[in-house]
Amino acid sequence: MLKKLRVLTESDDGMSTAEYAMGTLAAVALAAVLYIVLSGDVAKDGLTSIIEQAFSAEP
Repeated sequence: MLKKLRVLTESDDGMSTAEYAMGTLAAVALAAVLYIVLSGDVAKDGLTSIIEQAFSAEP
């Protein structure tokens, strides 16, 4: 009985699929957050300011 319980608790069947699914969900969530942040006016203004400063800098 104890041996059967140990086999059931130590089995890794399906773990790679579950880990892959969680990794995919995490990547999608991060992409959504980055899209929301970078599509806002504050991010656009900040990036525009940085680019303008870079082009106006004298060598």
